[in-house]
Amino acid sequence: MKILDFFTPVIKSTRSLWHVGQTVLGIIFRHPITGTSIIPILPDGRIVLIRRSDDGCWSLPGGMVDWGEDIPNAVKRELMEETGLELVKIRRLVGVYSAPDRDPRIHSICVVVEAEVQGIMQVKDTLEVLEIQAFPSTSLPQPQMSHDHSRQLQDYLNGLTTLA
Repeated sequence: MKILDFFTPVIKSTRSLWHVGQTVLGIIFRHPITGTSIIPILPDGRIVLIRRSDDGCWSLPGGMVDWGEDIPNAVKRELMEETGLELVKIRRLVGVYSAPDRDPRIHSICVVVEAEVQGIMQVKDTLEVLEIQAFPSTSLPQPQMSHDHSRQLQDYLNGLTTLA
């Protein structure tokens, strides 16, 4: 009985520490990650898409917002990293997409913008991007796109600003 009295405070302390650890891990890992998708529009009006290396599907360029970075700078960086194109200006907010299953890898909130771009298309990140191509809005690729990018593009083409 006396040995149990000795270990009771240690057990309570360990449980308390474990509870604090679970809370901290929950705060860090159980909150959505913020990202961005870009609908890049070339001067001739074509829309630039990338083919992703992880699933082989066409996709909008974009990615996660880095710590200490705002959305406009994330748009500029991701656009350059994935397409080699320069951001001229962000034209409009297309929507914010937050469905927990929109990205099969992680729960992410995606801020989608239309962007006026310029430059020469060039694959910069060969681990992430297989190819880049520009499409007229009337002949976008029809197969399933990555994530919820088909919906994002359709909302854009319909002139919507979506909160989903």
